[in-house]
Amino acid sequence: MTQEQPIIVGLDIGTTKIAAIAGRKNEFGKLEILGFGLASSNGVQHGMVLNIDQTIKAIETALKNCYASNPGLEINEVYVGIAGHHIKSLQTRGDMVRRITDDEIKQFEIDQLIADQYKTYIPAGDQIIDVIPQEYTVDNIQNIADPIGYTGVKVGANFHIITGDRNAIRNINRSVEKAGLRVKDLMLQPLASSAAVMSEQDIEAGIAILDIGGGTTDLAVFHEGILKHTAVIPFGGENITNDIKMGLGVLKTQAELMKVQYGSALADAAQNNAFIKIPGLRGLPSREISVKNLASIIQARMSEILAFVTFHLKQVGLDNKMLNGGIVLTGGGSQLKHLIQLTEYATGLNARIGYPNEHLAVNHLSELEKPMYATCIGLSSKGIISMRTITSVCILIYNRSFSNPLEAVLQPLLRKRLKSRPIPSSVQKHCLT
Repeated sequence: MTQEQPIIVGLDIGTTKIAAIAGRKNEFGKLEILGFGLASSNGVQHGMVLNIDQTIKAIETALKNCYASNPGLEINEVYVGIAGHHIKSLQTRGDMVRRITDDEIKQFEIDQLIADQYKTYIPAGDQIIDVIPQEYTVDNIQNIADPIGYTGVKVGANFHIITGDRNAIRNINRSVEKAGLRVKDLMLQPLASSAAVMSEQDIEAGIAILDIGGGTTDLAVFHEGILKHTAVIPFGGENITNDIKMGLGVLKTQAELMKVQYGSALADAAQNNAFIKIPGLRGLPSREISVKNLASIIQARMSEILAFVTFHLKQVGLDNKMLNGGIVLTGGGSQLKHLIQLTEYATGLNARIGYPNEHLAVNHLSELEKPMYATCIGLSSKGIISMRTITSVCILIYNRSFSNPLEAVLQPLLRKRLKSRPIPSSVQKHCLT
């Protein structure tokens, strides 16, 4: 009899929307959607929670809508995305001399090597969000993807460390907890989006994921199967809307409608004699807005965002010859007309739209195939991978007889740590003795 998989919930706290998606892995390894809720976001600016009360209300509304889509759901913990201009990344190197060199390298040694990187010095007020190993070395053997099973005296790795402002992280945790939930894990939004729209072939070929959200544009760069770089660009769709509002002297709601219905990222593609008629305010005569002027404003801001992308790619030495998979555009802002052409012109890379249906099970809501839900779906997908790792660790710790003396010493410590963190009932049945 097939064991029922745990339900994983992704919570995307964005500048313009808050989305909650509940799902679990089916027998084919795909994400089966069990619930979906959406709410407008008012307390978030440029990806950062500023007004906690408004954010709590928006989270509660999204959860209410998620429960309405499936009344049988029970949601206690969520995987939450994090972004904002406070996000930084750095490269470090970590090495560890093994205590017992006769045995093959075990998982607990790799876990210890990764855990040691959380002691890396970072500026005061910042906090390490994630430590991602890139490639390992064992003695003089380099570029190892997985060192488990190798033998050697010293094991090391290059790491990509992601940090964020401690107060910004605290505001997210507080908002979620006051909404009656527990944060299972914080994940960088571009990595979550990447999980939703790309495949293993994309990672091997080399690819850049560009998630154009409301408040920020998130970048993740992969090459030869390794995460090479992440960045958060502090401009997004809201900036384009505000540019239109200021440049054309219209209301923000009118600017957003014009952007969505008539906007183009290429001014040369807009018709010279095309105009948009908008009603006047409080009895004033109506106005006509040039579609070409609208496109010029949009192109200026998108060109600035793409200039940041080019800068980051050059910073890590990945020019247009290195990323054979090109750039994948996702997020709500990726739906702008002619954005693919502008991206290819500005970066010299092939570009396409990334739809978050790469790992979705059949018979899902067609609404969820829109790029704007890539982060939330990716959070659920990454949560499944994380849960699978926890299950494996539980089985290892609770059910295995350790012959290695160092592992035997670590066992009670690991048991205590796991017991201090709630484990879903579907996982506990594998762990308890």
